[in-house]
Amino acid sequence: MAKSAAASRERVARNFIRRYGRVKFRRLLDALGRSESGQVIADEFGVSRERVRQWKNAFGTVITMYQLDPVVEHMLNERRMA
Repeated sequence: MAKSAAASRERVARNFIRRYGRVKFRRLLDALGRSESGQVIADEFGVSRERVRQWKNAFGTVITMYQLDPVVEHMLNERRMA
């Protein structure tokens, strides 16, 4: 990550903590980690969904993963053993 991007993330985080406190910062990060609705988060903090989106982008990265169903995984493994 570029140094300026890291500095920007830190600045946004420090501003958030200054305004809302560390407990609310943890609450926000937990909500983002659980993929709570941006509107629900926005309502809780009294901000727009756009601000929540900006926080989300500043504080982390969304990772999407595809995981096979265990039944399909089992079928795949059976095929390999045959």
